[in-house]
Parts: sequence; C-alpha cells; structure tokens
Amino acid sequence: MNTHQFYIDGQWVDPVVPATRDVINPSTGQAFTTIAMGSSADVNLAVAAARRAFVEFGFSERAERLALLERVLDVYRKRADDLAHAISMEMGAPQPFARDSQVGCGEGHFEELIRVLRAYRFEHLKGTSMVLKEPIGVAGLITPWNWPMNQIVCKVGPALAAGCTVILKPSELAPLSGLIFAEILDEAGVPQGVFNLINGDGPSVGAAMSSHPDIDMMSFTGSTRAGIAVAKAAAETVKRVAQELGGKSANILLPDCDLETAVSKGVEGCFGNSGQSCNAPTRMLVPRERHDEAIAIARRAATHFVVGPADQQGVVLGPVVSEAQFNKIQDLIQSGIDEGAELVAGGTGRPDGLTDGYFVKPTIFGGVTSNMRVAREEIFGPVLVILPYDTTDDAVHIANDTPYGLASYVQTRDLEEGRRFARRMRTGNVFMNYPDWDTGLPFGGYKQSGNGREYAEYGLEDFLETKGVAGWGNSEI
Repeated sequence: MNTHQFYIDGQWVDPVVPATRDVINPSTGQAFTTIAMGSSADVNLAVAAARRAFVEFGFSERAERLALLERVLDVYRKRADDLAHAISMEMGAPQPFARDSQVGCGEGHFEELIRVLRAYRFEHLKGTSMVLKEPIGVAGLITPWNWPMNQIVCKVGPALAAGCTVILKPSELAPLSGLIFAEILDEAGVPQGVFNLINGDGPSVGAAMSSHPDIDMMSFTGSTRAGIAVAKAAAETVKRVAQELGGKSANILLPDCDLETAVSKGVEGCFGNSGQSCNAPTRMLVPRERHDEAIAIARRAATHFVVGPADQQGVVLGPVVSEAQFNKIQDLIQSGIDEGAELVAGGTGRPDGLTDGYFVKPTIFGGVTSNMRVAREEIFGPVLVILPYDTTDDAVHIANDTPYGLASYVQTRDLEEGRRFARRMRTGNVFMNYPDWDTGLPFGGYKQSGNGREYAEYGLEDFLETKGVAGWGNSEI
C-alpha cells in the first residue's frame, strides 16, 4: 500500500515535509505499520489541484457523475475484503462485523446515492424564474475512526454527486481503509484533482484545511470539542461547516413494552461496535417499578458478549481503538462506582485472560441519576447506564436533559404513543421499536450534536448552493 504517500492530483506523491506515525493494532497495542503525516504544504497542493479540477468537474453532466459513482461502487465491491481486513486491524472491529457492517454500510450508501442522483432535480422553474442547485466548490472532509467507510462514503459520495472536488483527511488512528478507498477511486477513473487524500492530525492538516481560503466547505465528523475547533477556524473565511458530533442517546422503555425484548436489544444496541457509535442508545430509561426487573434482564444479556482480539473466531466485541480511549473509559467507569451507581455487570480493568490490547469489560450500571458523569458524558465504549423514571413526562425531561441531540429511541406496543414521544424528542433521529437501518433517512443532530444532514438526498444537498435566476422565462429585453 501507499502508506507513505498521499493521493493528490491523480497520483501518489511524497509528503512535502517527511514525517511518519505508527498505526496501532488495538487488539495487541502494538504498531503494525506506519503512515506519512501531512502538513499545511500538502494541503496547499491538494487544494490547488481540487480548485483546478473544479473548473470542469463543477459543470460536468449528471450522467458523467452517475457513471463515475457506478464505477466506484463496482470497484468498492471488489475490494470489500481488503477494506474489511484493514478496518479490523486499524480499529479493532471483529472480522465478520468489519465485512458485513463496517464495509457493508458504505455499499448501502453508494446504492442509495446512485438512486437519488438519477432522479434529483438540480433545477426547477418558479413562474418565469429558475432555481438552480449547484456544487458549492472545493470541499474539505474530515472523517473519524469508528465507522471509517460509513463516514467516508457519506461525505465523498454526495460531494462527487453534487459536482464538488474534495480533499479527504481520514482519521490518523484508522488510515488504511482511507488509503484503500483512494485506490478504489483511482481504479474507477476519478478525474485528476477531483479526489485528493492527505493523512495527518487535526492540529496540522485539519486546521490548515478548515482555515484555507480556497476551501468552500468543511464537513466534519468527530467529537464536539474538535468540531468547535473546525468551526472557529472556518469562520475566518465564512465557509459552510457541516458537523456530525457527539451523542448521549436516550432509550425510553415505555410501561407497555415487552421488557425482555426491549432491554436485551437495548444492551445489544449500546454494545455494538464496542460501544463506539455516536448514536448508540447509551442511556436506558425504565419505569421505576420495573427497574430491578430491567437490571436482571440486562445482566443476563451482558453475558452473551464475548470480548477478544478482532481476528479471533467467535468474538462479538473487539477492543476500543486506542490507549487514550481505554483510559478515558476506565476513568468514567470508576466515576460511576464512586458516585454510587449500582454496578450490574463489568467494571474496571480488562476482561479475564486479556492482558494486552485495549479491551473493556461490557459494563452496565443501574440506579443511575442524571447528575452522574456516566449519565452526562459521552463514554464511547461498551457502557450502558439504566435510569429509572416515575412518569412518562419525567422520561421525556430526562431524555432531553443533555447538551446533545443526535438520536433517541422509544420502545412501546402503542404506535400512536410512540409517535407522540418521537415528536417530543429534541434529536435529529428517533428510532422506534428497533427498526432496520434506513439509508434514505436524514442523519444528523440537534444542539451540540452538530448541524447539517447526511444520507441520501439530504447529504447531497449539504454540498449544493441554491441560485435564483430572475427573468429566466422572459423573452423581452
């Protein structure tokens, strides 16, 4: 692989200033390769290439962009096993999960985006005036490590569909899948300069992209803290900023729900991807009179999650991504114990028999109150907190009492009641009764969970400007 190079202007090039970084396998805690790390000089080269390419690509025909995305999808499918292997190594996803979910979600997004692009109206008449939807220009994209392909495809795909040219900075913690993605676009015949990739960290490459005067838009997924830094840097040039940030999603189990199913699936939803999903249902709200029953069900459910190295057969949960993340989770678990929450399962330290790597015990707390750190801070690990509520109005208040607003969950047998609760949630998504994943649904948050939307036409529109042309239908001078 081209681990010591960047993809700029249609070719693999060496960094302007040589620098490298180890890539750690979180299953072992050891480095398994190194990557080149970029600087503002590399950003300048990539932006110049993207700006040149936009002159033509920004006015390309829909059919040309559609054909490009279809070729990309074909090559993506061909490289699926390579992507899965890279993701498993770099961020610790068990191999079946890496192939079916991590890589599979990217394929699903490409399929949906191609369907959208075929039918999307880029122009429409309003009387004698015309409304045009045009590409915003050069887009800077910063993606996270927890769902590498989901976020890369959700940004690169709609940007190209809109006619934008892009500079992508994948997470330096999980960079290999991004490099393979660059190889996919190269093989698919992406025009020179339309897609560029630079590896690097936030303070160097990310900051240089965010403040660059020739980048028209920044699309960022990551922590709220880092998102604020991107927005501040972007403000100087008044560029558009789309952000998908943190979450602390509530899962409200209404009194009429099937508690066994609701709790068991809630544990599964929280622990999936080793708890490293921004929209995971990490706060389970249960009627106070059924709190002890819910705890017993959750304790049983936790025993089904086998933790181990990502390449070990039968493993359900791999490690968390890094030592820093491991230490943060351990600190938060200890805070739950210190603040008086009931430790239902798990706890501090590694699971028995795992002495290396960043493995976290699947942990559940009961009797949690909203003022505890484990109830307020995004843990980003396999840690579920169960909070009792007295009335359904109380449940709504607890659910919305957070600076985040990415997702919420409602479990009930009464569909009309569920719909009423969905309207009261101050979140960008509401998931009722554990539905199937929907690539056509807008994805994004309220409050400090960000702005803008991804997926389908909603993601496409983030990369479009709206132009009004008066007099389009007038023939008189």
